[in-house]
Amino acid sequence: MEFQDVVRRRRMIRHYDLNRPVPAEIVDQILHNALRAPSAGFSQGFGYLVLDTPEDLARFRAAATPDEEPEKWFSAQVDAPLLIVVHSNKEAYLDRYAEPGKDHTDRSDAWWPVPYWDIDAGMSALLILQSAVDAGLGACFFGLPIERIPVYREQFGVPDNFMPIGAVSIGYSDEPPRDLTKRRKSQNDLIHRGRWTP
Repeated sequence: MEFQDVVRRRRMIRHYDLNRPVPAEIVDQILHNALRAPSAGFSQGFGYLVLDTPEDLARFRAAATPDEEPEKWFSAQVDAPLLIVVHSNKEAYLDRYAEPGKDHTDRSDAWWPVPYWDIDAGMSALLILQSAVDAGLGACFFGLPIERIPVYREQFGVPDNFMPIGAVSIGYSDEPPRDLTKRRKSQNDLIHRGRWTP
């Protein structure tokens, strides 16, 4: 598929054909592409948990379901053949920038203008979304309820230094095409050239 087609076709798909598993070679290609995301200082502070069995997906839903208003969270309802939870590792960045040549030996995060560990993991998640589309699949990025993260960690043995920034559900789409043109903001509202103008 041409890159412009991947960009144009990418949508958040929430319903999948549960009778069609994602082939292992496609899963491997998606993960391989995710690892190519940019990372500050080439810190590579990524981590992925791949869930592709009904039992693991059920455990994920149970771990991610909040006590109050579970219907507001896609993480509590997700049903897909494949789920990839994307994590960021802040420690990898602090370690990398404490090395000679970077010289932030105090390992402080105070000088970082934004948390690049989360930004880089987010770019990795975008590569997962685009790779899914390129393979003819649908995908959806979604967050986990903050109060359920400790339960999720315990259920899946995720170390404390890896923060789940979100998950991507993946599968063959079972949704009709949607026209989002009416909801799309105009370029003039979002793009400013030379000076930010209202």
